[in-house]
Amino acid sequence: MSEEADTKPLNWTPAPGGGYTVVRRPDGGMHYTFSDTSPSTLAHWREFALDHLLESDRLTRNLYDLRQLDHIQEEAIEYAIEVNTDPSARNIRLAVVVGNQAVRSAVQDIAALTTPGGVEIGIFEDLESAEAWLERPLSLMV
Repeated sequence: MSEEADTKPLNWTPAPGGGYTVVRRPDGGMHYTFSDTSPSTLAHWREFALDHLLESDRLTRNLYDLRQLDHIQEEAIEYAIEVNTDPSARNIRLAVVVGNQAVRSAVQDIAALTTPGGVEIGIFEDLESAEAWLERPLSLMV
């Protein structure tokens, strides 16, 4: 799958003072790292995520590293639910790495409010466990 990562552009431009970064994963998915969830960060991420869904045409493995966050405010939860329930959100395996119980609880709320069938969400405390889960055969996603 590394050929897909080489040929599929990321189409992401960091915003000045943005609170997240994203890089293409070797399997073609994306690896996000958030350092804040300010309104400008959330707006930038929301636009990027929704634009990316329009081009999604295959099973995708994404990793969100939220270990730098102390909490996730309601606006971020609402945006995540919006993106996860968009009709274009399908065949996505999403691993989320958290650093504390407050962030874990927010991600659990997002998972509970996400319409089943399009996005499979796993919550982890370290990158190694998240990567191992993402590497499972995609046929196990049902």
